[in-house]
Amino acid sequence: MTPRLVVFDLDGTLVDSRRDLADSVNAMLAGFGAPPLPEALVGAMVGDGAPVLVRRALEAARLPADRHGDALARFLAEYDARLLRHTRPYDGIVDLLAGLHGRARLAVLTNKPEAAARTVLEGLDLLRFFDAVVGGDGPLARKPDPAGLLHLARAAGAAPAETMLVGDSAIDLETARRAGARACLARWGFGCPPEGLPLCDGELAAESPAALRRLLGV
Repeated sequence: MTPRLVVFDLDGTLVDSRRDLADSVNAMLAGFGAPPLPEALVGAMVGDGAPVLVRRALEAARLPADRHGDALARFLAEYDARLLRHTRPYDGIVDLLAGLHGRARLAVLTNKPEAAARTVLEGLDLLRFFDAVVGGDGPLARKPDPAGLLHLARAAGAAPAETMLVGDSAIDLETARRAGARACLARWGFGCPPEGLPLCDGELAAESPAALRRLLGV
């Protein structure tokens, strides 16, 4: 049965942005004279928002955060210049969204700054599918706090049990659980380890956007 509201994570769920994020992190590190980090390692750091990503990258590069106070600003400037250089929707995402559009309300909940999220969605012609976008730099607490998800559910007139959050990380699963919403693990995303993540009763996992489309019957 199709949920009344389907909320999607952005990075690693709707779009493959790993290379642009990694290139931006490594450009920031290069400015401090540090060698680059592997793309896969940077991808594993994504999900908790830009400040946490930058802190993790500094730690991995063995750069003291207290001596690099402008690292976040440097990263954001580098990333703003690369938002759409290599980032693309995952195969099957457009078909999935087109199939859901009109059958359910659709929204995006991301820890990425909202302006950057909207730029990516608009640049890839995905914004037209969504009723709302909530980013990680607004008044609502970032995932895994459920505030953003509950806000989207209220705005859509959907109960948490009528709401599904689709995301590729443990953060997304935890957000859905805290909100009392349904969850689907996007196993195709770079935030999901190869072995997957433990699921609770009733939670779904999909290997691809096409598989999720079949699960939702659209």
